[in-house]
Amino acid sequence: MRTLVLNAGYEPLGVVSFKRALILVLNQKATVLSGAADQVVHSATGSFALPRVILLSRYVRVPHSRKVPLSRRGVLRRDGNRCAYCARSANTIDHVQPKSRGGKDTWENLVACCLKCNNIKGDKTLHELGWELRVTPRMPSGMAWTIRGADSVEPEWMDFLEAA
Repeated sequence: MRTLVLNAGYEPLGVVSFKRALILVLNQKATVLSGAADQVVHSATGSFALPRVILLSRYVRVPHSRKVPLSRRGVLRRDGNRCAYCARSANTIDHVQPKSRGGKDTWENLVACCLKCNNIKGDKTLHELGWELRVTPRMPSGMAWTIRGADSVEPEWMDFLEAA
């Protein structure tokens, strides 16, 4: 169970576990904007609906960078865990322009790749193999990529993310 955390100005900050969200609410550092009425946590002194969206009581200043940090997991997620060459299930990443030929670790040069294609490609270029990319790799954008800890967006969050 994950909970969306909104800053005091209603902009999305991140995603935390329901335990962390409940602690913030119980310590009066946040209020529940949306909860799961059908899912309840019981304690010795009371029962609490699991929070889906919480609003912080005080504004937290967070330095935002426009760049999405590059990671292996991010490349796989961006490409939908599908090989950029053959569309099969991908479990590795590949440099389109090989590192041995000056390729860099950038969003534009890394793609998800299946093990078979990765082994065949090796340190060759696409031109040498006669291959083409199914997609043009680029840095991902969108709200789900800028929220810390959000691998995917829950349906209950959509009302709060659309306003942002």
